[in-house]
Amino acid sequence: MADAHEYRFRIDAWTPETIPMARLADYMRDVATLLGETEHVHFVRVDPGSALLVQSVEHESLHNVQARLRADFAQGEGEAEALRAYRNIDKRLAEDNASGALFEPDGAEVIRFPGRETPQPLTFGAFTQPGTLDGVLIRIGGKDDSVPVWLQQDEALYKCTATREMACRLAPQLFKAELRVQGSGRWERNAEGAWHLKKFSISAFEVLDDTPLPAVVERLRQVPGSGWKETQDPYAVLRGLRGDAERWSG
Repeated sequence: MADAHEYRFRIDAWTPETIPMARLADYMRDVATLLGETEHVHFVRVDPGSALLVQSVEHESLHNVQARLRADFAQGEGEAEALRAYRNIDKRLAEDNASGALFEPDGAEVIRFPGRETPQPLTFGAFTQPGTLDGVLIRIGGKDDSVPVWLQQDEALYKCTATREMACRLAPQLFKAELRVQGSGRWERNAEGAWHLKKFSISAFEVLDDTPLPAVVERLRQVPGSGWKETQDPYAVLRGLRGDAERWSG
């Protein structure tokens, strides 16, 4: 295609002779997604030296591809599909102990993929500290002295343990109101910065009040001398109290 525009994607740790075919296919798929306009972008060849994947973009789609590539992907900008492809490429490069770049035909660098050069975030080993968890009891039981206890809150599932005595006290709450359990948890932070609960031992619990907020406000207004009856916007006051509590707990 005489009027096609060629982009070159370089992987510095591989050559055409050493890169496995399956890995090459992974990179080709992600580069195609990064460029977009899949019906008008074509793989041409792998040039010698470092593995240099050459793609041609048909003239009528060049403007859209160039606009797509102007995003600062390293800062989390760009179309969701293209940003996901950028991150996939960079992750593959890091796994291959490589870095890479996408070039214009004249050699100008369009996108840099740091790969192995990406600074690794700090990680923390597991540590134990007192804490609380909220959730509905959905499973309890086991043969050991340390009894498995599962709590669920929305999409989160907490797999805890309790003594047999505590398990007997918890059992009547199965599939009922939301609980707040106190105890000791062991946490760790992964390389992506997310905290994960490894285990949690329950030492106490309380049943959370699921009374609707309007009913709670009405109860407060019935308390003589509480001042709630004269409060114009009790919901705003409660939101403020909740915010203060969260700031103090943080």
